[in-house]
Amino acid sequence: MTLPGIDQLLEKPEKYLKGKTLGLVVNHTSLASDQRHSIKHFNSCSSFTLNALFAPEHGLYGIAQDMIEIENETDPVSGLTVSSLYGKTEKTLEPDPIALAEIDNLVFDIQDVGARYYTFIYTMAKCMEICKKSNTRMIVCDRPNPINGVSLEGNLVAANYHSFVGQYPIPNRHAMTVGELALFFNHEINIGCELKVVPMTNWNREQWYDETQLYWVSPSPNMPTLDTAVVYPGMCLIEGTQLSEGRGTTRPFENFGAPFIDPYKLSKRVQNDIDQLPGVIFRPHFFKPMFQKHKNKVCGGLQIHVTDRNQFKPLLTTIALLRSVIELYPNEFKWRTEPYEFVSDRLAIDILYGNMDLRETIFNDSFSLSNIEESWQEELDGFKKLRSNYLIY
Repeated sequence: MTLPGIDQLLEKPEKYLKGKTLGLVVNHTSLASDQRHSIKHFNSCSSFTLNALFAPEHGLYGIAQDMIEIENETDPVSGLTVSSLYGKTEKTLEPDPIALAEIDNLVFDIQDVGARYYTFIYTMAKCMEICKKSNTRMIVCDRPNPINGVSLEGNLVAANYHSFVGQYPIPNRHAMTVGELALFFNHEINIGCELKVVPMTNWNREQWYDETQLYWVSPSPNMPTLDTAVVYPGMCLIEGTQLSEGRGTTRPFENFGAPFIDPYKLSKRVQNDIDQLPGVIFRPHFFKPMFQKHKNKVCGGLQIHVTDRNQFKPLLTTIALLRSVIELYPNEFKWRTEPYEFVSDRLAIDILYGNMDLRETIFNDSFSLSNIEESWQEELDGFKKLRSNYLIY
């Protein structure tokens, strides 16, 4: 059985912590292998005093939907205020340095999903930056990359497209754990904080989450299963369109569509690309989102069924689906234009993809899935080489 880093920290706190006080950056996924929450463990720890709590997007209990402001709340276990790290403005995405003034250690213990869009890793990075300023030691308790630590896919984020869904130049699927990313950010992005990563026990890079014997706890409201995480490195791009990405259904990101789509017509068009899309089949169906895009409207679309997750290419598959919709419905298809993750001067699809290339080429007659996949390779090869310096497992 894989044991998360928090287990080792609790067993040997003096090995990683300094001084006598600490704060926790946690949410509902912050469980030790005994299923007790990190707050509960540290609240009863005699060696260190728990002085502060912080929570990322979706809040301490993972209740709020995406891009919903989180207000401070009170933790019933410790009685401490839980300071939100996801408010109305970009400034609220990092801890107040005053809150860390009397904290010797800030412990990050949150489950990630392995895609660069997921905001928890940037919450971690911003905490590292404030720890550098406040001379607080940053402790990152490592957890599995649920979609394995081997498979990479995608391009890097261009300099002008950094955002809270792509703060640094990493690919859409980075195949790193939060601990490895912390090391990468600290050195390659020059954060330079006093950092300690607490490694896992019994995890290897080829493992998927359901092979760890750990319980799956939905990291956010629309990440209900490991199946969701498998498709997410690609299907999150649907957020940059006016298509429904399945929010408001029981299978978000595995479903997508819109009221104007004929699912059978779309399914037939997608078959043209099936030879380039290993490990997946598509089922035409109708669905009705209960909230968000196309709320209470019947949408036609497809459900993604991954048949071989080791061969499946989530990003290329999503781009193929977008291209199919654009070919069939060029007048109805629209990009999302509303502000997205604190960005209002660039389109959501550009900050999600990491540059304008996809948006500028996907309507062209000459568009090619092979060409776009090839366009990632030089950056991906460079990242893979750099990444090797920070791998723990």
